[in-house]
Amino acid sequence: MESIKLFSISKNQIAERFIVNNPEIIQLYFDQGKDILIVGGHYNNWEMLAAGIDQQVPYDTIGLYSKLTNAFFDKKMKESRSAFGLRMVTTKDSFAYFKEEHTTPRMTIFGADQSPTYSKSVHWTTFLSQDTAVALGTERFAKKYNLPVVYGAINKVKRGHYTLDISVLTDTPTDTAEGKITELHTRRLEQQILAQPEYWLWTHKRWKRKR
Repeated sequence: MESIKLFSISKNQIAERFIVNNPEIIQLYFDQGKDILIVGGHYNNWEMLAAGIDQQVPYDTIGLYSKLTNAFFDKKMKESRSAFGLRMVTTKDSFAYFKEEHTTPRMTIFGADQSPTYSKSVHWTTFLSQDTAVALGTERFAKKYNLPVVYGAINKVKRGHYTLDISVLTDTPTDTAEGKITELHTRRLEQQILAQPEYWLWTHKRWKRKR
């Protein structure tokens, strides 16, 4: 119901309902002229994050997403998420996006808890006691472009109101062992789910891919 409301919510309303608790962490990297990656999962109201994050960040925010097969719903989803400034880029176009020249820092958002297709290379781990494939996109782009990676934990304050708490996973990605960044953000999401399992999107078929 909250996601449906986002189609008509005002800019002032979204600013009241979604707040970044510690934006100074983002600002620290922006002050150094660095782009950053923020990674999280489908936990609490991620749609409200998409609608409200650009107002909370001083430079460009970009959300990577998988294009929906239904053109109508894909269009509506993009309109809702990008209504207040977020730029949407499909995963298919992500390589071209990261190669773009830009003069100001930007923050790119990754949702890292979807089941990756068999065409993608993955990191295998144990997640919620299940043998689980995790997409390597966040880690690969962080290492290739030497981008700091932060985790974004969406927390529910009360009905219809959320905050985002940011914590640094690494600001030296090229020095991390293979799979380390992926393990870090997977463990952070797992901790959230174990603490309050009712706020994760349990219906999204996380374990479609088998080892």
